[in-house]
Formats: sequence, C-alpha cells, structure tokens
Amino acid sequence: QVQLVESGGGLVQAGGSLRLSCAASGRTFSGYCMGWFRQAPGKEREFVAVVNWSIGSTYYADSVKGRFTISRDNAKNTVYLQMNNLKPEDTAVYYCAASRSGILSGKAELYNYWGQGAQVTVSS
Repeated sequence: QVQLVESGGGLVQAGGSLRLSCAASGRTFSGYCMGWFRQAPGKEREFVAVVNWSIGSTYYADSVKGRFTISRDNAKNTVYLQMNNLKPEDTAVYYCAASRSGILSGKAELYNYWGQGAQVTVSS
C-alpha cells in the first residue's frame, strides 16, 4: 500500500523559506515521477514541481521557477520541496503525489497516489 506523508509546513513571513518533505513508502518508486501540487482556498489545485525519481530530471510551474527547488533522496525514499523567497500568494495546502507514468507532467490526472497535504501560510 503506497503512502505519501508530507511534513514541514507552517507559518512564515514573506521573503522567508520553508522545506517540505514527502516520505514515500509501500513500494519502490523507480520509474515514477514525484510531484508537488498546491491548493489555495477557493481555487483549483495547481501544479508546482515534479522530479523523475530515477534520473532526477525536474520541471517547474512558471510561478515558482527560480524560487522553489524539488529534489529526492533515494536512500531515504523522500522527496523535498525547498521554497525560498516565499510570497503571500504561495499560501496553500501543498500535496505530494506519485505518478506511475514516469512523465514529467503538471497534469493531476496522471498522478496515482496523493498525500494528505501540508499547510503553508505566508504572511505579508
């Protein structure tokens, strides 16, 4: 049974940094892509970033490019999202997701497993 558990959310001032972690378990994730999505109140879920578990290639939403970095630690079965220069508009629940497709995609329908989410709040 695949489980994705996010941690590291919290409250931070604009311009600050946070690092989210996603602990993955239940199978080997070779060939998978691991993504981060977010959903703000009253808005649809949106793609943030994705990493290919095996080769480490990445893809980012334009809104976070240059500020956020996605990475993975294969030995720890963990995916990270380092968020720098945070803005109030980054406030959302952040979700970790896993895709069997192996495609670096921002389409939520390609992701098979989801975590429960972690709240990130950025104050102005």
